[in-house]
Amino acid sequence: MTYQAYRQLVVDLLKKGKSTGEKQSDDLLNYSKLNNSRMKRLDKTFKLSEQAKEIINNSDKKYHWIVLTESWCGDAAHSLPVINKIVEASGNIELNIVLRDENEALMDAFLTDGSRSIPKLIALDAYTNEVVSTWGPRPSEATQMVKNYKEKFGSLDAEFKKDLQVWYNANKGENIEKDIVDMLCVAADCI
Repeated sequence: MTYQAYRQLVVDLLKKGKSTGEKQSDDLLNYSKLNNSRMKRLDKTFKLSEQAKEIINNSDKKYHWIVLTESWCGDAAHSLPVINKIVEASGNIELNIVLRDENEALMDAFLTDGSRSIPKLIALDAYTNEVVSTWGPRPSEATQMVKNYKEKFGSLDAEFKKDLQVWYNANKGENIEKDIVDMLCVAADCI
């Protein structure tokens, strides 16, 4: 589905007291509500940097991007609006959002360290359908934060998840933009 269709799906499900996915719980519903607010805010406030716009506009290669996600995923709530802004600025990228739990075979082909971590962006050459790159489930700085925390404490806890959301809010999508634009630039041989 398009990004706009995904956003509408989330809103429609929330009106019914549901999140995406077959599994439903109060926690998943609450995460989905928070994430809808985050996405709404980023849809309105996130602006691409001039450098990102220049790189995007200098690429004439065409891509089909598929992003695996679910409404309850906090990392996706911060990433999808940024990915969508890049797609809107490009004109050479078609974006489709697919739900992870409805597309297990696709998800299982793009695991992160053996896990069904989302969001997962799969970049395909629009003409050959060859996978040219992947990205996800979180930006490079957040990935390093997770790695460091796991090395120190063994697993992620509620306190870390709160700190990660604080980091996302302070970073305002800048690291996501950089990672995705770098991925696009490498795939388009613009470096």
